[in-house]
Amino acid sequence: MIFRHLPFLERLEKVKEAGVTAFEFWSWQNKDIDAIAKKKRELGLSVSSFGLNLRDFSLTRPDVGDELVSSIQETVQVAKKLDCHNLIGPVGLGKSVSRLSRRQQIKNAVENLKSCAALLEESGMTVLIEPVNLIDHKGCYLSRSSEAAYLIHAVGSQSVKMLFDFYHQQITEGNLINNAKRYFDLIGFFHIGDVPGRHEPGTGEINYRNIFRCIDDLGYKDYVSLEFMPTIDHVEAVRRTLRLASF
Repeated sequence: MIFRHLPFLERLEKVKEAGVTAFEFWSWQNKDIDAIAKKKRELGLSVSSFGLNLRDFSLTRPDVGDELVSSIQETVQVAKKLDCHNLIGPVGLGKSVSRLSRRQQIKNAVENLKSCAALLEESGMTVLIEPVNLIDHKGCYLSRSSEAAYLIHAVGSQSVKMLFDFYHQQITEGNLINNAKRYFDLIGFFHIGDVPGRHEPGTGEINYRNIFRCIDDLGYKDYVSLEFMPTIDHVEAVRRTLRLASF
């Protein structure tokens, strides 16, 4: 969502200029993975995460286990080229299936994720399950962190974790710091963006200095992804966010 006005490889140069050491992107099928791998090595950057890119795909359907395994097998090879271990699953588990009860849909999601757990564990990858707000993502199944926690407990694999997006969860349920603490052992990754507007921290109602202090105190060691649309110069928006996280 940052530097999108530039060709992809030029965005990586801006990442370096902004003073961060990693980048995230969404889909990989439409990108030159070899060129990205070469460029990131030249710049000394890491890939924090990227998406499985399962369009119109819902883990709440009963008939997608084989397709999910196949997609993960393919994506794992890309992840190894990029030296990345975080794979973002379908947003909100994908679209809710209206003909099925919520109970049946969550059961399907558990079984589908169980079907690929051994593959993920063997490859050292983590699939990140992200609850999202249902205003921006109408029709998706998963919106609440408590239901994501239930799902991850039921799957029972260290290779299936929650992606806790502070922007989405502020809109859906608030109580951000308490929920980050409550589910911390199940959380594998964080996204940030302010509310309203999904802009850089400091433009809205979320106290990101306290958020950063909280996850640091909890012992979080992985990356935090800046998934927001800057209202100012993009490099400066990133640098301001870095300053908020420095204490």
